Amino acid sequence: MRENKKSKFSISRGTVAKILLVMYDAFVVNISYFFALWFRYDCNFNELINGSSSVTDAPDHFNAWLMFIPINTIFCLIVFKVFKLYHSVWTFASYREFFNVLYSSAITALIHTVAITLIFKRMPVTYYFSGALIQFILILAVRFSYRFILLERSRRNVANSKKASRVMLVGAGAAGRMILHDMNLATESKDKVVCLIDDNPHKIGKYIDGLAISGNRYDIPAMVQKLNIDKIYITIPTIKPVDKREILDICKETDCELKILPDIYELQDSNVGKNTLVDVDIEDLLGRDPIVVDMDEIFTFLQDKTILVTGGGGSIGSELCRQIADHNPRKLIIFDIYENNAYDIEQELRENHPELDLEVLIGSVRDSRKIFDLFAKYKPEVVYHAAAHKHVPLMEHSPQEAIKNNALGTYKTAYAAALNGCERFVLISTDKAVNPTNIMGASKRLCEMIIQSFDKLIKEDKLDIMRPLYEHDDSLVEDRFIHSGSNVKTEFVAVRFGNVLGSNGSVVPVFKKQIAKGGPVKVTHPDIIRYFMTIPEAVSLVLQAGTYAAGGEIFVLDMGAPVKIDTLARNLIRLSGFKPDVDIKIEYTGLRPGEKLFEERLMETEGLRTTPNKLISICNPTDFEADKLFKNIEELMHICYEKPETVKAYVESIVPTYHPAGEHGTEEKPKAYEEQLAAMATK
Repeated sequence: MRENKKSKFSISRGTVAKILLVMYDAFVVNISYFFALWFRYDCNFNELINGSSSVTDAPDHFNAWLMFIPINTIFCLIVFKVFKLYHSVWTFASYREFFNVLYSSAITALIHTVAITLIFKRMPVTYYFSGALIQFILILAVRFSYRFILLERSRRNVANSKKASRVMLVGAGAAGRMILHDMNLATESKDKVVCLIDDNPHKIGKYIDGLAISGNRYDIPAMVQKLNIDKIYITIPTIKPVDKREILDICKETDCELKILPDIYELQDSNVGKNTLVDVDIEDLLGRDPIVVDMDEIFTFLQDKTILVTGGGGSIGSELCRQIADHNPRKLIIFDIYENNAYDIEQELRENHPELDLEVLIGSVRDSRKIFDLFAKYKPEVVYHAAAHKHVPLMEHSPQEAIKNNALGTYKTAYAAALNGCERFVLISTDKAVNPTNIMGASKRLCEMIIQSFDKLIKEDKLDIMRPLYEHDDSLVEDRFIHSGSNVKTEFVAVRFGNVLGSNGSVVPVFKKQIAKGGPVKVTHPDIIRYFMTIPEAVSLVLQAGTYAAGGEIFVLDMGAPVKIDTLARNLIRLSGFKPDVDIKIEYTGLRPGEKLFEERLMETEGLRTTPNKLISICNPTDFEADKLFKNIEELMHICYEKPETVKAYVESIVPTYHPAGEHGTEEKPKAYEEQLAAMATK
């Protein structure tokens, strides 16, 4: 009880500081003008008080100053309070606080001049000007002195620390200066900025906070070696992607730890400081302009529609849900078999879009009854089918599961969509479906063939060929799946693209974990190459491709030039501040089952047609008999349950482009591989 009473009446440290500052100001605003008067009379205090034969007005001037003290003090403290000189955090004082002191000093000087002259006596001219100047200096000095003390203490602490990291800032603009100031003021910082770099030739040789701007981007390696730099911070939030890539390419050869300031649009309220810096992502090295998508087209297409995303909890599926939620759908349905992922995206969307009509359902696309009930109840108008098994090595050991989930699940979902008035069905495919060497890729090629067959049969009005698939005898299912052709109008399309950075199973998160553990970083083969795109970019293109659909197309996304996985691993190691094969070893483990050295966008029989977006093309469909394919799919379903060991052989018989790679993948390097290497060389 005593402790509570004591704390109730105790005065905070901030209040004490404010009281002391008010007392200091009350003293300074008066003593400043005394010094001005004293200097006017040659610092002769006796003459100032008593006067002399040559200076008879001195006592009157002194008495006027003395009597004006109460009035001057009150007016000054009121003005200082109005300008918030007692509410600023002077540890972080900047130009704004400087101008507040300047304006308040100017106003109080004007008040002092007018009031003392009108009320008491006209003073010497030097009194007015010298008093105002001295007051401004003393008021300013006490407020900025604390910051200067902290700055000097911070510099000494960093200088005396044996573990202090030597930092180079690339970018001496406004953001760079703010980060420099922030680091200089950080009392516990172990980083010491020793070098500034900027491409503006007019800045080179000039100084910021006593630190010289030593050169441009091409001088980075030399300055790193000369000054023993440990870390490089890129502080240019408005940098162009091509310039970013070039600077990063230069920096990653220095073995320094790299951090970068996010894009200016990611910064809020210009709150730039050291903590704003983030690790360099591998996508920063793609070196191309961000993909631009016509969001108006997407908005028009998705607005006020009921939309279903299967596999909505996965990497692609969840990003589809995020971007769809931004475009005012009437209802969004997330369907996923993995409840944890579904729950996570549900909570995120409910928080960010409280107005969204959201339904989250747990189930499998392999479940005929479940999927048909979903379509019968909610009647989705647009479906994005992202549910799939995609891990190549895992599917090689369980080929029947790849077929059940990918091919059969796609058939069942597409069939239910067609029979329930769905307008458009968009399949998320993969470049591994092109000339597949693994069962996962072959299953996705089957998915493409299925949706093209559905679209073809609808256009040719051959709906009697479309039959339901179900694993077990079930007359209820059979009865439900009797369709009436008048309501079948669905347009079926597929979107094919390669690897996405940061997705579940992507090499980048795996490499980062291996680097964090000190290595080794495991690469399957030194020559393996892949196409890469960020998840938001891929999804935005998927959404736009869906707006272009007329039915039956396979849209192919332009992934840019391919990337060598070995190079990607080495860049990640360098971006983390380590040396490949020195600090972090790279270990080649050999191609995994079903894996090949490269991926292709097109088969030889496919050609490309353009769309309004140059990054989205349409490949020409290949001919195959839809009725025969459906019979093969039904037979394949039975094989998955009765003779799973023969699945690969049967798939090979119905997918002409599927050629299994075997247990250790394939190192075959056809013409397409050499073309991709040439594309990398010209990037």
